[in-house]
Amino acid sequence: MSEPAGPALTERLREVLGDRPATESELRALAEQAEALARTLQAQVQSSERRLTLLSDDPAAPLVEIAAELRRVESLRPELDEVRSMIGDLEQRARELRTAWLLRQADSARRG
Repeated sequence: MSEPAGPALTERLREVLGDRPATESELRALAEQAEALARTLQAQVQSSERRLTLLSDDPAAPLVEIAAELRRVESLRPELDEVRSMIGDLEQRARELRTAWLLRQADSARRG
């Protein structure tokens, strides 16, 4: 299944995307971690799909193993989709944070 840090990272992403205050550096670090998690999940999905191909080509393959790999893929895909979606949301949040900072800088320069 996914790496142990996956659920904890997903929870932190939900908190930050739920409008919890975050710095740009925290957003950047979370984005890097989320991208690493997405790569890990994608690799796990691909590994299971290759295993399914091998199992389906083997007439003696136990149905239990095929079912286990199918369950694994079906549990990983939604998690991968969610992480990818959160990465996009995180990138949007970082853009908004940078825009707000730039507007404050411009306002401060205009006043000064």
